[in-house]
Amino acid sequence: MTIFLSPPDVRGPEAEFLLAALASGWIAPQGPDVEAFECEVAGSVGVSHAVAVSSGTAGLHVLLRCLGVGTGDSVLVSTFTFVACANAITYLGATPVFIDSEAESWNMSPGLLYEELESRARVGKLPKAVIVADTYGQCADYGAISAALAHYEVPLVEDAAEALGASRFGIPAGSFGSGSVISFNGNKIVTTGGGGMVLTEDQELAERVLKLATQAREPAMHYEHTEIGYNYRLSNLSAALGRAQLCSLEDRIRRKAHLRERYRAALQPYSDISLMPVPSDSLPNYWLTCLTRASSTDNCEAWLSDLLATFAAARVEARPLWKPLHRQPVYRGAPRRCDGTADSLFQRGICLPSGSGMTDAQQDIVIEIFLTFLDSL
Repeated sequence: MTIFLSPPDVRGPEAEFLLAALASGWIAPQGPDVEAFECEVAGSVGVSHAVAVSSGTAGLHVLLRCLGVGTGDSVLVSTFTFVACANAITYLGATPVFIDSEAESWNMSPGLLYEELESRARVGKLPKAVIVADTYGQCADYGAISAALAHYEVPLVEDAAEALGASRFGIPAGSFGSGSVISFNGNKIVTTGGGGMVLTEDQELAERVLKLATQAREPAMHYEHTEIGYNYRLSNLSAALGRAQLCSLEDRIRRKAHLRERYRAALQPYSDISLMPVPSDSLPNYWLTCLTRASSTDNCEAWLSDLLATFAAARVEARPLWKPLHRQPVYRGAPRRCDGTADSLFQRGICLPSGSGMTDAQQDIVIEIFLTFLDSL
């Protein structure tokens, strides 16, 4: 048996929704399930407009283009996240500028962001946009971040890929900024097998995203194109799967919170182990349970390597925390404003199996392996 990190959690309704979609004859990237899924996700997040796309990365790409990002521009972006954020910037010929995390939430540091904006304003080189990633299902401090961006009139893009169902200050993830993107990749809390969604309050922006995501086709009987677009729409079958998954979102969040609490209780005696911090005004979706070992402990990197090897030998999938994007070879030399926070997290941290379909018995296996490893040190 292999215990995976965050596998798809498929329950009863998925088959019903998929069979109904097949019976309807709507298969391709148009159909009633796509429109219904968009409405349901928009309603869940509390925004007016949603456009279902083929991936979160596609959503970031087309949203940045709609915000005018292009060759020669710069976009500030979280460094402690998946590479898709930076890649979407690069697709458009712009330059990613990496901003480090804060220790309080592991998300983008508002202080470092403000320093970079202030520095760029002095020389007349403000960024075209800022992408803030909600790390491991927890929203960033959008109170401070939004205030800084409003001062310099720079648009915010929220990468809520991992955070559907989370909130900050009582405001749902996916509703911050000029636009946001959610991912429905196979490891997310709600999956369509691969897909994403762009969310916004701006009707004009939503219409522009939809057009570009549909090969920029003009409203004519024949195929008419006056600009380059993309084949980025989600299929009706994928949307049907997502609708079924969305029905149990709250239950999935409760299950993930339960798993995190069991990990916390088991690890409480080990003073050098800390779970990802959760600010008092934050309600994560607990996508992954992540933890770090104290930075004062010797040989953290060797400890992490040995722990991952121990899990792998027992067929348990665990992973290091995100390798900061400013350390990725493909972005070597890219501009950054970093203070070492993300570097330290990467060297000391691990993601534990956290799938909402994981049983307590499976988690007990993971916990036993982990505690045996810790006791052997």
